Amino acid sequence: MNNVEIVNWENVFKKSSDFQNNKPFKFGFIEEFFDREFYEKLYQTYPNVDEFLDGSGMTKAQLIRWWGDHNENDIVKDVDDPTLSKEWNELYHYCHSKEFVEKIKKFTGIPVTKVKHFSFVAYRKGGFQLPHIHNVGPSTVVMMVYFSKNWKKGDPGGTYIASEADESKIIFEPYNLDNSVALFHDGPKAAHGTRYITKDVERRAIQIYLEEYTPEKGWSAKPS
Repeated sequence: MNNVEIVNWENVFKKSSDFQNNKPFKFGFIEEFFDREFYEKLYQTYPNVDEFLDGSGMTKAQLIRWWGDHNENDIVKDVDDPTLSKEWNELYHYCHSKEFVEKIKKFTGIPVTKVKHFSFVAYRKGGFQLPHIHNVGPSTVVMMVYFSKNWKKGDPGGTYIASEADESKIIFEPYNLDNSVALFHDGPKAAHGTRYITKDVERRAIQIYLEEYTPEKGWSAKPS
């Protein structure tokens, strides 16, 4: 597998310094994350949101699909999902590769070693997620990778970054959801959420968690 055909690493590393120096916690936004030709194949075969599970609760209204037969409590394994396209399986396996993990580690400066969670997450009209802080670090990177074209700048839907768990404290919100990624270092100040969507749109994304794992100590994150 040739990584040039999947992630545009040259473009990614242009944003490494911004990520590592942003305050009050490390966060970043990268456009043209995937090689465009590969991205278009992912976009065209993104799973049908009508078949997603309702992942809503008191603090959010969202739709979700886990990889294969995993669920939200599972640590994902590097296995095929035969219901998805060849390109989605290639991406999933690549996310589990040493190359992908090492490059995310280099980009972020955070000692991640393994993918822990991988899911499809979508929002439609009425979707939202209240501002919140996981704080399950200290070595957790959360990535939201977007697959929504023709997004209007200023419209809600992208995962925003805030200085506090308060929507009035937003310091960055993705403005382009076509082949882009918002990512952050989880921790005690890592506030984020999704503003209430009022238009008849569909925000499609995948969510990836990477963490530090060692056979002796297990995962670095606290139980969530």
